[in-house]
Amino acid sequence: MAERVPLDLIDPAALRKRARLVVVAALVLGLVIGQVVALLGGFVAGGITAVVVAVPLILLALVEARRRVWLEGHRVSVRALGARTVDLHGLTGLDLMVTDVRGTRTIGLLITGAPKGRTINVALATYAAAGGRELGVLALRKLADGLSGAGDPGALVFAELLVAQLRAEARGEDMGGRPLYQLAGAVPAGKLAQRLKTDTVTSFVATLDS
Repeated sequence: MAERVPLDLIDPAALRKRARLVVVAALVLGLVIGQVVALLGGFVAGGITAVVVAVPLILLALVEARRRVWLEGHRVSVRALGARTVDLHGLTGLDLMVTDVRGTRTIGLLITGAPKGRTINVALATYAAAGGRELGVLALRKLADGLSGAGDPGALVFAELLVAQLRAEARGEDMGGRPLYQLAGAVPAGKLAQRLKTDTVTSFVATLDS
């Protein structure tokens, strides 16, 4: 049986802790807003408002706490409410996605393919002014190996990007010298999410070899 390699950027224990804080905050927020509405419209209206405010936030926190991403052989899987799997040997699309939320940029690998044509977003790194967090060395190595064996020229480009990231880490490069940081920082500001196509990544990887 193939080894299961976690691809979670944030430690599951930290996710659970954050989810508990969100649940508490949602309950408090729902209670406060519900009490205000109850003063104006009655107990029933206040109760309904509290539920409407709190429940979606609680559900979102619970789903996020349950989310796990892993690589098993040449299959990448994600579990939240349900489970999805993409086979790296049946790829139909690969892109990078850079999101920018309040100055924190996250760069993820969007993997689309067989068996059901679904897409999985594997977060590779997140960067902010105070520092950053990157996927572990083993996870990056295994993901690069999986992409290299996919039999697709585009996948090989992304594998080379991950290998370049590993080499930068091995050399002890600071954030500015790491390919994922450079790509995340090169995306223009002002958009919540921007997709980097294979051609863009190919051109960038070529500069790393020059």
